[in-house]
Amino acid sequence: MEWADEALILSVRSHGETAAIVEFLTRDHGRHLALVHGGRSRQNRPILQIGNHVEATWKARLADQLGHATVSLRRGFAAECLGDRLSLVGLSAICAMARLLPEREAHPNLFETALFVAGFLDEADVWPALYVRWELALLKELGFGLDLATCAATGTSEDLTHVSPKSGRAVSRDAAAPYVDRLMPLPLFLRPAQKGAVSRDDVRNGLDLTGHFLDVRFLAPQQITMPEARRQLVELMARN
Repeated sequence: MEWADEALILSVRSHGETAAIVEFLTRDHGRHLALVHGGRSRQNRPILQIGNHVEATWKARLADQLGHATVSLRRGFAAECLGDRLSLVGLSAICAMARLLPEREAHPNLFETALFVAGFLDEADVWPALYVRWELALLKELGFGLDLATCAATGTSEDLTHVSPKSGRAVSRDAAAPYVDRLMPLPLFLRPAQKGAVSRDDVRNGLDLTGHFLDVRFLAPQQITMPEARRQLVELMARN
């Protein structure tokens, strides 16, 4: 068995004296682990950094085996983010959250979105809102997509301001008025046909929104805690 695919490196752990077990998010083969011989060598260590965009070739005798991989660098996102703590934590959060996906199940659209967000990590006014959208895409891929296009009560797509924390559906301003204390704010950048600058408050509200549904619909039922990198991202965004 053999395949070649582009991938983001999600995690790396030492194996033996010189090898490493690397976890990838690939475009067409999903989340996949492989043994990389010489993964701890001086040549491979700069390549095998969390968040790097690589080309991986995987081989195994049988499809269900761990297999081994060779890796070449396409773009070193990890090195690009070293000078900025927030963007480095953002990159780490993408990789940590992607590890929630089922193993060896292809999610090409989510891979493309992750790569797109990583490409903007040097633009602090842009990527945090893109990251929130990536988490919305992650929720959808996990089977828990939100409906933010129309009001749950009236069906309108106009003046949507809140989200029901139970149904995951948007609510218009008028319909939300009697229950506003029980609803979650819908960030402007997630409302239909909204344009303009994204505020930090909107990003924080977006992270609260996706974090809530990731927790109650996916993490808590499986007794999984929110990844540490994601918690650090929320803390840094609160400070800024």
